[in-house]
Parts: sequence; structure tokens; C-alpha cells
Amino acid sequence: MEIISQNNTATNTYAIEVKFSAEEFDTAINVVYNKQKNRITIPGFRKGKATRKMIETHYGANVFYEDAVNALYSDKLDEIIDKTGLEVINIENTEVVEVSKENGVSIKADIITKPDVEISDYKGISVKKTVKTVTDEAVNEEIDKLRDRVSRMITVEDRAVQDGDTAVIDFEGFTDGVAFDGGKGEKFPLEIGSHTFIPGFEEQIVGKNVGDEFDVNVTFPEDYQSDALKGKEAVFKCKLHEIKAKELPELDDDLVKDVSDKDTVDELKADIKEKLAERYKTEADDKCDADILDKVIDNLKAEIPQVMYERRIDEIAREWSARSRISVSDYLKYTGLTAEQFRANFREPAERQVKLRLALEKIAELENLEVSAEDIDKEYGKLAEEYNMDVENVKNAIPEKTLKSDLKIEKAIDFVKENASIEEVTE
Repeated sequence: MEIISQNNTATNTYAIEVKFSAEEFDTAINVVYNKQKNRITIPGFRKGKATRKMIETHYGANVFYEDAVNALYSDKLDEIIDKTGLEVINIENTEVVEVSKENGVSIKADIITKPDVEISDYKGISVKKTVKTVTDEAVNEEIDKLRDRVSRMITVEDRAVQDGDTAVIDFEGFTDGVAFDGGKGEKFPLEIGSHTFIPGFEEQIVGKNVGDEFDVNVTFPEDYQSDALKGKEAVFKCKLHEIKAKELPELDDDLVKDVSDKDTVDELKADIKEKLAERYKTEADDKCDADILDKVIDNLKAEIPQVMYERRIDEIAREWSARSRISVSDYLKYTGLTAEQFRANFREPAERQVKLRLALEKIAELENLEVSAEDIDKEYGKLAEEYNMDVENVKNAIPEKTLKSDLKIEKAIDFVKENASIEEVTE
């Protein structure tokens, strides 16, 4: 096999022509023949007993050509990539231009390469880290969440509906005086302020009393899921049957013992304050790190092939599917989304991740950041412990080259953060 031409035809694109000799092609044909002969029938011969020449005479000299060319190209693809000396991202527009027993096989293709990258001002990036102060109000909000978890619903009879109540209602919706499908419910428990119904509905129930019959006038949003109702004005005829409200337990030491591992209200408040401080610090650190890396991306210059974004979207979609335990095809079927609409959800994060990785790889190169064998062994051990797997199984699952590349990215992130100028402010 030889590359007989290699020309830079556009940014990140090379046109190549590859030549396989007649001998290589004949060997590939023999391999295909031996794989397929047991499935080929020739009159007068048992399956697997007909020679290659007999099969070619009966079915045509080119009977094995297509499979042989595909096998030859596939088997030699890594060698082709190595011989180009390019950092290959993708191979496109593959075309077979000649196939013959006398001359062998010639194939043309376009190679998409990793882009040239420039990165500047990655040392001394200036950002602010804003850390929230734990207030008494924030502590009390957390306590109210605990109280809410053990609250009970009581029936209210001496007042009108208020925000936060649950109103038990009958309703039926009409557009242009005609009831529409799916617009009717009986004794439906609607939490006021939950935004369960379309905008403007719940607010019109506030102030109503048990037994009241009334109309709720709304307009369906333009992006409503039903095409028949998008942007339409509607009237819901309603009746209020019952008002329910949450009754929160009194905050005392007995409640504290029921909802936590603390014994007193003061101990609970101190524990919540400490945990909130830790949460606020983590949130501030994460936001600060993201701001630093955003500035790294801003300082990147590269013409990035679209295929790099598409591949990252593919990876994110597979990760999403694994977490959600539903196939993308099933999700599209259930939601009515197109594949393009589904992928659009991942485009922004995919583009950010591709740009960031390219920038960090360049920083690692410029700063001569290296990953030692000890670093790799340590990471394999860490992953084995994290996933409760044998180290050798982890090594089989994650090639050393991949792990080394990822560790180098982590070192580049650490380098940028260590060299950043961070001003900490309190909110």
C-alpha cells in the first residue's frame, strides 16, 4: 500500500489517493473467498467445495470485489493514517476510482485534520470569586423545608384561597364557546403557586371561597404543546369544592429529634449554618473555575472542523441515554421531537467542551506538562476503587493513551487555576 498523492485542499482538509497493489488485492479476495465459500452454492458441488475460480466463472470475475475492497481498506486504515503523518479527525468522501486484478485498487478520500490552535493570555487570568454569607434567613428557610417535610394538610373553612393553598376544583375549558379535549377535570387538587396550569390560571383562584362558581380567562402560550390551542384565548368554568392548607409543626427540640440527628434547635441551626457555608463555598469555587475556563476559551484561536462538534454531541447523547436508561429513538418517539431538535440541546455544551479541550491541550504542549507512569498507575488504582473493579479490567476498558491524554488535560486545568488572579468577595 502506498499514498500516491496528498494535497492540502482547504483548512484542515487534505485530499489523498491510496494505491493497493494487485498482490494485496488478490490476497484480500482470497480472504473473502475463504470466509464466504461455505455459503455459496454452485450446481454440482456441495457448499464449500467449489474453488474460487469456479465461483468467479459462475457468478462473474468481480463477485468478491466489493467485499475485498472494503476489507482491504478497513484493515489498512490505521496504516494509511500513520503514513499521512497527519492528526486525523475524520475521513470523508471516500471513493473507489479503480479496481482490477491487473492494477489493484485505487481509493480517493478527504482527510479532516485536527486544527492548528493558538492560545494567549492563559497565565494571570483575572476573576472574582463571590462567596455568599450564611444569613439567619437562609438557615430559617432550610428549617422550614424540614418542617414542610413533616407537615400535614388541613381543611380550611373560614377564609378564601391564598397563595400556597391547595384548591380542590372542577374545571372545564372552552375556546370560541366549544369545549376542547383534555380541558376538563373534577375535584382536581391544584396547588396555588405551583405553576401547574398555564400562566394566569392559578392567580384567578386566589380570593375565591368554597362553593364559588366562577370563570377563569386565560390565553394559551404560543409555544403550547397542542397546535390547536397555541395562542388561543380560553375560558375555564370552575367550581371550588375545598381549600386545603399545610400545617407546619412547631419548631422545638422534639421536632428536631424527629427530623435530624441533633437534639436541640440550637444544634440544628449550627449544623445547617455549617453545611450552608460548605455549599456556598463549593458553589463559589465551581463558578470561579468555570469563569477561568471561559476566559481560556475566549483566548482560543482555531478554525474547528464541524465534525468535532458533531462527534462530541454524539458522545453527550450516548451519555444522556445511559443515565436516563432510555434510547434516543424511544425518547424521540415519546416526545415527538426530531433528531435535530434533540441534538440542538447538546450543541452549546459540546462546542464549549471541544474548544476547551483544544485550548488545554495547547497549554499542556506550551508548558511541557507531562504525565508520569506513576500518575497513570495511581489513576488506574483510583478508578478501580471508585467503580469496585479489578485494575486490569479498568486498563482493558480505558486505554493508557486515553487516560494519559485526560490526565494531561487535568494538569493543564490545574496550571491555569494556579496561575490565575482570584479576587474573593463576600455577598
